[in-house]
Amino acid sequence: MGEDTESMELPNLEPSRYLPVAKRWWWMGSLWLGLGILNATQTVVGMRSEGMQHAWGRLFFMLVLSWLIWLPATPLIQWLGSRFPPIHWRPISTWLIHLAACTGIGLAYSLWTAWLREVLHPWGDSVKHASVLAVGIDVFCYEYHLFLILYAAILTIYYYLDSRKRLALRETEAARLNEELSKAQLNALRHQLEPHFLFNTLNAIAGLVRESRNGDAVNMIVGLSDLLRRVLEGSARQEVALGEEMELLEKYLAIQKMRFADRLQVAVDIPGELLVVQVPSLILQPMVENAIQHGIGRRVEGGVIRITASRVDGRLTLIIYNNGPSLPEGWQQTNAGIGIANVRTRLRGLYGTSCVLDIRNHEIGGVEVLLSFPGRTCSP
Repeated sequence: MGEDTESMELPNLEPSRYLPVAKRWWWMGSLWLGLGILNATQTVVGMRSEGMQHAWGRLFFMLVLSWLIWLPATPLIQWLGSRFPPIHWRPISTWLIHLAACTGIGLAYSLWTAWLREVLHPWGDSVKHASVLAVGIDVFCYEYHLFLILYAAILTIYYYLDSRKRLALRETEAARLNEELSKAQLNALRHQLEPHFLFNTLNAIAGLVRESRNGDAVNMIVGLSDLLRRVLEGSARQEVALGEEMELLEKYLAIQKMRFADRLQVAVDIPGELLVVQVPSLILQPMVENAIQHGIGRRVEGGVIRITASRVDGRLTLIIYNNGPSLPEGWQQTNAGIGIANVRTRLRGLYGTSCVLDIRNHEIGGVEVLLSFPGRTCSP
């Protein structure tokens, strides 16, 4: 009965999650057959221990079969429980429906038991029996309280398992909706970041044109086209391999080198085994762009951007350093920038409290950005 109760197809639930019909009936039949065998064994053993003489085989068989009337009654009780849940005292009609159902099942059980006694003669062939109807009425009156207990037990177990199933489905649905919401939020942030990068690059192209560096401007446009194509190809993925992220960053740096020429130097120190670690897509570009705009771009002689990666205890740490001017006090309130804000929000959306984004002045001068989050390895 327990497995079947959990597997009944109910309104607003997913039928595919439940047991097939044949298996449900198998479980119910096994349960009631087991209860019948247990009851018959106790009854026969108890009567024999008291020295009674009966047709023990037929008595045992009759007692087992009498329980099987509850097999078709179980899904009926469950259906009534789902249709008329007696969870409130009102309306009274709900209670009357269940009382009538219990009474009907009890009458069926009583008449079924009386008929089995008439056919099998479990007390011996010499014992005279009353009519089936009279015996059925006696059984009904004597065992009606047991019918109420069994009916209430089936309903209680049904509601308990049903509530657990509904709770599990709600939790699964809530988790799915939260995941979809998180993806939607991350996509919105990502799409907000991409135009931000695009506008800055177009401004750089406009600057080259004003400086009459038309060849560099054309090359930058070609590089931008290639970069945007790569960005769009990976726009459906929230995470990519670090190696793929570095390839994208190199295309961006190639565009910036056309703008800054020898004023921009880049040093990369990333071990080869870390190139397969997953990182948020388009996570390095805004940090490097920020370093160029607020660091290298403010120095006449230019400067160096250094990118390093390491992994300790399963956490990946990325550091982007530039030797430009140090950050002034209170820069977070006055000049945090959209890129940094979006990166911080994306990291929290993907990793929760397991991520770190720290932007600080370096002790030897310049500014250092530290990104740290769980480093999951993907297939190369």
